[in-house]
Amino acid sequence: MTVPVRIAIDAMGGDHGPQTVLPGADIALGRRPDTTFVLYGDEQRIRAELEKLPRLAAASRIVHTDVVVGMDDKPSMALRRGRYKSSMWRAIDAVKLKEADVAVSAGNTGALMAMANFNLRTMPGISRPAIAAIWPTLRGESVVLDVGASIGATAQSLVEMAIMGSAMARALFDIETPTVGLLNVGVEEIKGVEEVKEAARILREEAVPVNYHGFVEGNDIGAGTVDVVVTEGFSGNIALKTAEGTAKQLASYLRAAMSRSLRARLGYLLARDAFRVLKAKMDPRRSNGGVFLGLNGIVIKSHGGTDAEGFAAAVDLGYDMVRHQLLARIASNLASRQPPEGAALLQPAGAEGQS
Repeated sequence: MTVPVRIAIDAMGGDHGPQTVLPGADIALGRRPDTTFVLYGDEQRIRAELEKLPRLAAASRIVHTDVVVGMDDKPSMALRRGRYKSSMWRAIDAVKLKEADVAVSAGNTGALMAMANFNLRTMPGISRPAIAAIWPTLRGESVVLDVGASIGATAQSLVEMAIMGSAMARALFDIETPTVGLLNVGVEEIKGVEEVKEAARILREEAVPVNYHGFVEGNDIGAGTVDVVVTEGFSGNIALKTAEGTAKQLASYLRAAMSRSLRARLGYLLARDAFRVLKAKMDPRRSNGGVFLGLNGIVIKSHGGTDAEGFAAAVDLGYDMVRHQLLARIASNLASRQPPEGAALLQPAGAEGQS
């Protein structure tokens, strides 16, 4: 019998808390019945929702917490006030204590990253974590990182992200050698900031266990030119929000066009199956959920404003990362990197001189 995947849920996270989070977990449970849940948060509110969800109630246990991290809390404040007591911290801590295989939260992104980094720490060979998103493309799906964990990136951190993103693509897409591209302002080698150009040199010339494609531009993301797109968090987050906004804009245009005249409505009826497929492809809920890569544990960030179906997608992603042994794949990729002669292996920032 397959061992169940244990998922720790920050039930108070997001704009709507248990009213969205728990129905989402229930949808995910229906798709993946070999799952158990630990629900962290206000026990009274959680039980009120579970009364409507008997299937989820049977697969869950509740751990009461008194503190909720607000969506507008500064990460430093959330870390001070919410350590050890908040639903967010306890869900992450369950992963550290091996009481859960993955933590999922729709809460404050900065607070979640701060708590996850503080509690789980980075893996050996990783200087800082990154958030990876699944991006729908013309060819299927790609992994894009970083989409908002931090601003700016050194050449070494871009190389680390290439290694982690490649491992995630191998796990998720079952591709033995995923192609990896560096997002840049052009594909010519002379273009871009020095950090990106240096990262490209390392990926080309040194023993890095990735299938490096070269530079890619913004339009290559949606085209699916490569399986993994690597960039720093500022530009990655802008690209992500722009794509989500564009999808909603196009959907709004289509709805308006289809209702403009009787002929348009008749045309919609004739082509509604095609429009249904298009709607599903453009639905940002299907790709909801970012993976915090580089930590000694798996943490999934869901959009705070998503609905139950969107949160279910984030839970599904966490399940898949556990089943496909994401951490072991990243560790294997890092271990297989052979440094150039006279150079040291990648170390976490500040690791020099530590025993």
